[in-house]
Amino acid sequence: MFGAALAHVYATLGAGALGPASAPAPAPLPAPAPAAPELWETLLRLAFPMVGFVLVIPLVYYFFRRTWRELDVEALEHQRETLRRGELDRRPLVLFVLTAAILTLQFYYDRDFYVAHVRPYLREVELNPDLMPLGLGKYVSMKRYGELYALSWWTFTRVAGYTLLPFAVWKLVFPKDSLLDLGLRARGLLSHAWIYLLCLGVVIPAVFAVASQPDFTNYYPFYKKCSRSWLDLLVWESMYVLQFLGLEIFFRGFWLNTLRRSMGSTAIFAMCVPYCMIHYGKPYLEACGAVVAGIALGSLSMRTKSIYSGFFVHVTVAVLMDTLAISAAGGLPTELYPPADPPPAVRVPLVP
Repeated sequence: MFGAALAHVYATLGAGALGPASAPAPAPLPAPAPAAPELWETLLRLAFPMVGFVLVIPLVYYFFRRTWRELDVEALEHQRETLRRGELDRRPLVLFVLTAAILTLQFYYDRDFYVAHVRPYLREVELNPDLMPLGLGKYVSMKRYGELYALSWWTFTRVAGYTLLPFAVWKLVFPKDSLLDLGLRARGLLSHAWIYLLCLGVVIPAVFAVASQPDFTNYYPFYKKCSRSWLDLLVWESMYVLQFLGLEIFFRGFWLNTLRRSMGSTAIFAMCVPYCMIHYGKPYLEACGAVVAGIALGSLSMRTKSIYSGFFVHVTVAVLMDTLAISAAGGLPTELYPPADPPPAVRVPLVP
């Protein structure tokens, strides 16, 4: 108690007033922890997206209700024909089991596999570049690009899990199904461009509204060094866009078009459950927004029979969010390439 009082006197009078022989100034106090939000603030934040559901979902229903009805009519006719032939529609069974397996593998063997196997291999290559073929080993630098390597592996697991694995299994089980019919045809894309522009007109103001929130600026971008150079930024955004393409192919293409004739419009709402759940861990408002986005983009995909309008909407929002977060944190890059690693320090032996 006395020591604290004495330190307060020193800090108040200043070192000059007490003379050069005075005790050293006390260490600065740690910054106070941020105050916890009030109960009303927490409840307001919790309720805000729920109110949004009440306002937005009716608009989505009004815009896509005819599409949903057409899907239900098509599914009903397909079910009647399947029952008449005495057959069982195996597509929902294969689709749901395959989805559960893919999402489980991505959750448990994404980062863990990278840490246990990929990262040690890259460290060995950094020490011995000849381990990597085609002379690529000399470009490996864990100190400079370690974080980017980890995100590259994350991108690979997403793209492979969302496209290569499900397509291979589906073609094996249903060899007569065309993969292009899973929303990958671009025919009619320009005729639906107005829907893309309409969606952007709705979501872009919302992006600017939430971009300044601390939970968004702290979370985005995933690659925290992308403002270091334009190379970092462009490589990261390219990977980011690629995994969004894989995501749209899986949820809005593969998912919906394999269940289109089996479940009708119900497939859209069923798809929203795993799609929302993969957003857990992201900001709360984004996870809630995934429900509306899943229904809207899924309905758009069913209406246009193509994933590309929804993909362009998704990518535009994601890249814009990254750009706003980088600008808020300190600005876009000013250098083309990341700075070179400093040369290793040379130890000079001490002369006895």
